[in-house]
Amino acid sequence: MAGPLTGEDVQKQLKQMCSFILKEANEKAQEIGVKAEEEFNIEKQRLIQEEKVKIRKEYEKKEKQVEVQRKIAYSNELNQARLKVLKSREDAMNRTLTDAFKRLSKIASSPNYKNLLVDLIVQALLKIDEPKVFVICREIDHSLVASVVGEAKSKYEKIAGRTVELSVDPTNRLSPAPVEGSSAPSCSGGIMLSTAEGKIICSNTLEQRLSMIYEQQLPRIRSMMFGASESRKHYT
Repeated sequence: MAGPLTGEDVQKQLKQMCSFILKEANEKAQEIGVKAEEEFNIEKQRLIQEEKVKIRKEYEKKEKQVEVQRKIAYSNELNQARLKVLKSREDAMNRTLTDAFKRLSKIASSPNYKNLLVDLIVQALLKIDEPKVFVICREIDHSLVASVVGEAKSKYEKIAGRTVELSVDPTNRLSPAPVEGSSAPSCSGGIMLSTAEGKIICSNTLEQRLSMIYEQQLPRIRSMMFGASESRKHYT
């Protein structure tokens, strides 16, 4: 039978108990620490991954925005370049037309002008199709037009198969020939026809004929000036 515990035995047992408790506490603390470290690392990796995904998405979004802006800028620059090309070509076309108008005055002084007046009158007569018609011309062309009225009348009646009463208008005149540097109304030549009442008028001046031919031949003129493929690409 064991004897009573001495103070030394009690102290020894207490010390052992404290050591055991401390050991258990340390082990538990270490286990908690390891688990906390693992959870921390897992959470850290999760947060890092989330941030990576977020940054990647943000980068892709900005990259798309930059690409869209680049395409818009390129499209705008391309459109501006095309507009400049079209403007330059249109200016060239207008200069060509202006130059052609300036050359019209030479036609009235050519040997063929008399025959041209006959054809212009006949063409207008066929279009106006009236029994009594007046020819309106420039003052400078009055005598010449009066001399071809009979020929024009005969030519028309032969083509149309009907008669017409044709004479030069006694009062009305077309504008005079153009004067360089002047903005006053002018006419390079040709004629106009009107009925006795003056209600139906058919213009067959040189300016009118040039404008009509220019509109009709516009695709061909563009093709001649800028090439067939470029003309179709930009204007058709």
